[in-house]
Amino acid sequence: MSRPPLPPFTRETAVQKVRLAEDGWNSCDPERVALAYTEDSLWRNRAEFPRGRAQIVEFLKRKWARELDYRLIKELWAFADNRIAVRFAYEWHDDARNWFRSYGNENWEFDEHGLMRLRFASINDLPIREADRKFHWDRSKPRPIEHPSLSDLGL
Repeated sequence: MSRPPLPPFTRETAVQKVRLAEDGWNSCDPERVALAYTEDSLWRNRAEFPRGRAQIVEFLKRKWARELDYRLIKELWAFADNRIAVRFAYEWHDDARNWFRSYGNENWEFDEHGLMRLRFASINDLPIREADRKFHWDRSKPRPIEHPSLSDLGL
């Protein structure tokens, strides 16, 4: 199975890969998202260390059951060969309607087929008021091209 764009990355293909990842995660579909990772992919996400697609699916099911109305923006930070670093922010609320903006950085490493084999994420949560939300688009669709980026939003 191949997931273009493939390494080694150019600036253009790295940006494409980041946007594809953003669109996948915004689907909140664990099975779809897991297909972008190798069968034995290794993650570090906060204090969890999912290993392999089955654990990734279970992790994502728990995540999106808790992080409601999830909307994510990713932005390329750096790239080289088969690695990409991104920064991201996402907004969500819990079941008590407490809103948060979560900020973080991810380091990714891909195999020759364009599947991610390593994902290391560092994430911080900031409580926000619902009125302070900045990510507004129809969740059933990818983020519109004209929606501001993290840099445009000053995040």
